[in-house]
Amino acid sequence: MSDPAAPQRIGFLGNYLPRLCGIATFTHDLCEAVAGAAPGSDCFAGAINDSPEGYHYPPRVKFELQEKEFDSYRRAADFLNFHNTDVLCVQHEFGIYGGPAGSHLLALLKEVRMPVVTTLHTVLTEPDSGQRKVMEELAARSDRLIVMARKGAEILREVYRVPDEKVDIIAHGIPDWTFTASSDYKKQFGVAGRQVMLTFGLIGPGKGIENVIEALPGIVKDHPDVVYLVLGATHPHLVAREGERYRLSLERQAEALGVKRNIIFHKRFLSLDDLKEFIGATDIYLTPYLNEAQVTSGTLAYVFGAGKVVVSTPYWHAQELLADGRGVLVPFRDAKAISDGVCALLDAPAWMERIRREAYAIGREMIWPAVARRYLESFQHARADRDSIPRAAFAKWTLESRPQPLPPSRLDHVIRMSDATGIFQHAIFNVPNFREGYCTDDNARAFILCDLLDEIGDQPPSVGLKRLATTYLAFLSAAQDPVSGRFRNFMSYGREWLEAAGSEDSHGRALWAAGTGAGRARDVGHRKLAAMLFERGVVAVESFTSPRAWAFTLIGIHEYLRRFPLTESLAKVRAELTERLLDGFRACASEDWLWFEESLTYENARICQACILSGQWMPHPEAFDAGLASLRWLASLQTTQARNFRPIGSNGFYPRGGARADFDQQPVEAQAMVSACLEADRATREPLWRNEAKRAFEWFLGRNDLAVPLYDFATGGCSDGLHADRLNENHGAESTLAFHLALAEMKGAEQWITFGPTGVAVLPNP
Repeated sequence: MSDPAAPQRIGFLGNYLPRLCGIATFTHDLCEAVAGAAPGSDCFAGAINDSPEGYHYPPRVKFELQEKEFDSYRRAADFLNFHNTDVLCVQHEFGIYGGPAGSHLLALLKEVRMPVVTTLHTVLTEPDSGQRKVMEELAARSDRLIVMARKGAEILREVYRVPDEKVDIIAHGIPDWTFTASSDYKKQFGVAGRQVMLTFGLIGPGKGIENVIEALPGIVKDHPDVVYLVLGATHPHLVAREGERYRLSLERQAEALGVKRNIIFHKRFLSLDDLKEFIGATDIYLTPYLNEAQVTSGTLAYVFGAGKVVVSTPYWHAQELLADGRGVLVPFRDAKAISDGVCALLDAPAWMERIRREAYAIGREMIWPAVARRYLESFQHARADRDSIPRAAFAKWTLESRPQPLPPSRLDHVIRMSDATGIFQHAIFNVPNFREGYCTDDNARAFILCDLLDEIGDQPPSVGLKRLATTYLAFLSAAQDPVSGRFRNFMSYGREWLEAAGSEDSHGRALWAAGTGAGRARDVGHRKLAAMLFERGVVAVESFTSPRAWAFTLIGIHEYLRRFPLTESLAKVRAELTERLLDGFRACASEDWLWFEESLTYENARICQACILSGQWMPHPEAFDAGLASLRWLASLQTTQARNFRPIGSNGFYPRGGARADFDQQPVEAQAMVSACLEADRATREPLWRNEAKRAFEWFLGRNDLAVPLYDFATGGCSDGLHADRLNENHGAESTLAFHLALAEMKGAEQWITFGPTGVAVLPNP
């Protein structure tokens, strides 16, 4: 009789071969091992793609996720639910899932209806705020957690308060290779008669290989026939960032130390069969890692279990596996200790043989069939620990519980409106209007959009987002006078500036963009240039008189302080500008006019947003309360009886005591309202603000006075405004960027909202 707790359909989630990384190899090997240990089960995998084109996966892979595409995680959850999956085994490493600290994974875990068993390949003792929140949520949404060393369980208990009874310790799986002498394999590699040292795996600076090369002269002095084999490709992400710089530095180091004859670099990611041959030829395996905080090493497990002698730095997994004389531990970054340890071993063959045999004997508990049986026990415990939740099918898929998804980002029109100089201001219908040239306002908005899209991982495959961001930032740099710090605004199609200095508002928007780049950009060059532009330009604002320029600057200051929170000079500017806005509120506000001026004009909600941000993070309770009160009042004014969003019209605006203009309605008003309400939501967690942001966003999609969408789903453009009787059919930069910025912020907030009370903000606030 079969065990009712035994799972029949087992899903595995993680990177997967032929993707070249350790997690991919582990997920593949675990899936195959469990399938072999439970022949009646249906074992299948879901693979995480780090590129739009994906990989040519084997039939075992039944679904794929795009690492940075938030919605693909929900689609994956749907697949798992409809597939009647009995248990899901997740491979977790912060770097393989999209979102801040890999938080996109939580959207999937929130939706799945089966028990979840999560293997933790990294357990951090000092996580940042985002990593801690993700780990705590991951632990809460997993029925069981698997770590590969006792240290991992200890960290979970002490750092994350995970009870021991929820944690299983299961060794990293290894192939079941026979115990052989290294001399049996050396001849095929041309190293017969030489002592072979090996380091293998994806190559990168954290491996500490330079310390072994520094130790080589001391080793070669006593053992001239030693050869050090560095086996493995450079990590693909490292190659994308800086090419082969690290590997080349190692080669130059070996040449400078005179040990070129004693080192071989073999730049390949090997199949298991090929790897077996190289490990077979090894006498001493070296893991000279630089950091103690590594709780799992697959390469160490492979070589130890194959019965090889290991010299290693004392990272956590090595401390545990090599304890009691099962290997040689040397201090971090200590080339002499490596040299001494290797020489001591090579001078004592009998000692090496004893270590080999003991390691091989212990390794029999780590072979994949044994590990697979342990995983099956964990799966059964997960199913027994709770009654399986019946699959919800369509019952839980009402619009109330699962709102209509946001539109996909389509940047066709943004690209069409951009050239090598920047983004054009205006369009005639959906065609760029060269005659009107460019402006700093729109290039600032476009640069902010690129940073937001990059941050939330919403990048359409065909869009060169980094190239676009570089263009817009270059425009901002050219716009600034390096002496005065002032930004010019208008540039002709012939690349001639049309003024010595732009308006105060355009300067404020430029500072907002520069602050965003300084605080959020991942590209180091972008970040440094944006910070330089911001620091040059912020001084000029102290002489400004425009409340909106003050507000834009305050938002920019907030963005800048995300990365540089201890900048005292900016703290003073923020306090001064916040006080100016409050002076306006104190002078103008009354019971029926909760505002900062004697009229409501354009981008009104930005002033509320600036007060909420500054009030929360200075902190300044009066500013915070004024921001929320004025935003609540503004929201009531901009809501129709039909509960639609109706912004203050630009055809006359709304003077105090005068007639309010309902038209022409501008997209920037809806965008500003989305931003301010989402900021209020993050600060207060009141459902009201989420609903107000949604209402303002849906104005773009047709929930407006004319019941027509301003956003063109076919082109990615947005109409320039809503008149009393028609749309403005021109799709200029300001309106198009207003929509895409609002969409990016809504998607970022959706990710944040998904994670509930312990939710993760798009980036930690200062």
